[in-house]
Amino acid sequence: MWYTGSGNVIEYEQIVTLVKEHSRNNGSVFIGTDSFLKSDSCVFSTAICLHGADGQRGGRYFIRRNKLKSGHIPLAARMTEEVHRSVEAGMKLVEQGVNVRIEIHIDVSGPNASAATSKYSDMLTGYAKGAGFDAKVKPNSWASSAIADKHSK
Repeated sequence: MWYTGSGNVIEYEQIVTLVKEHSRNNGSVFIGTDSFLKSDSCVFSTAICLHGADGQRGGRYFIRRNKLKSGHIPLAARMTEEVHRSVEAGMKLVEQGVNVRIEIHIDVSGPNASAATSKYSDMLTGYAKGAGFDAKVKPNSWASSAIADKHSK
């Protein structure tokens, strides 16, 4: 189930229609997923963000949350699942005939940073780029590190 940024339920078909309209107005789509690990589960939150259309002030986004009952999920598996969910959302839009620039935002630090996720940066950006999308990591991955993060807690 998808929700608007203000928490209202929205049908996926409505999102597709809005994305198509957004693309006709020269807007871009940014997709990111973040996760939050609890002791007995992991919540994945995927955001489809619309920004940069002609005449648009600010942006809008849509969120989907999924809770997996699970114990510990290794960091590499969790990061890969986040990118998989983002790529899957992007591919689904493309399959619906959306002709718009889609950028996948990945919630990892760059390959030269000292963060725990840095060592996965090249692999995960390669995954998104191999699927045909542009990809950004921190600090430029706001769709995952800010929007999706807000809804994964």
